[in-house]
Amino acid sequence: MSGKKTTPTASELGILNVLWARGPLTVKSVHEALLATKDVGYTTTLKIMQNMHDKGFVSRKPQGRSHIYEAAYEQEETRGRLLDRFVDSTFSGSASSLVMQLLGNKKTSKKELDEIKRIIDEMDSK
Repeated sequence: MSGKKTTPTASELGILNVLWARGPLTVKSVHEALLATKDVGYTTTLKIMQNMHDKGFVSRKPQGRSHIYEAAYEQEETRGRLLDRFVDSTFSGSASSLVMQLLGNKKTSKKELDEIKRIIDEMDSK
């Protein structure tokens, strides 16, 4: 990314999710994947992907008359930046407030609770 690292918009994140799941693709292939979940025009997809390239979210390589686009950052890195921004802006940087809100608003299964406990125990032991 040029300059400071920014976070993707919702539309950009939708495109990144397609690229993370399917690997490097043309705009046409990304557009077809997006059509499965929402009505979006081809030129809109193209423009968003060009903007994403300018922002450094994706890289592209020429292939014939088109380009092959690939996510420039790993999914976990991007999720981490998004989560950091969300926790900072919504919960004043408090991870515990986020966790309490999540557990209070959603029916958490025993399996999920056991996994959360395992992660906490693992973190405590470090």
